[in-house]
Amino acid sequence: MATDYDAPRKNDDDTSEDSIEELKGRRNEAANPTVDEDEAEAADGFELPGADLSNEELSVRVLPRQADEFTCGSCFLVKHRSQIDHVEGNLIICKECAA
Repeated sequence: MATDYDAPRKNDDDTSEDSIEELKGRRNEAANPTVDEDEAEAADGFELPGADLSNEELSVRVLPRQADEFTCGSCFLVKHRSQIDHVEGNLIICKECAA
């Protein structure tokens, strides 16, 4: 049997249209969550395997600011001199902060 996918899909149950009040009520019910759960409390119950890093020691090599870098006076990130937008007094501002 061939199916016409372009034909409107209506069942016998769909013949009665919902009133605007019923639709508004459904929308308000859907907008109000029925479960009020604190995310922090829910996250405390989960423990990932291998997540205990208490015995681990991290070592990171920190390099000093290079001659072709500057520290932005707005976001305080170290950036390459090609990212300079303008200078305000003695503060250098990067292109991202100036936008």
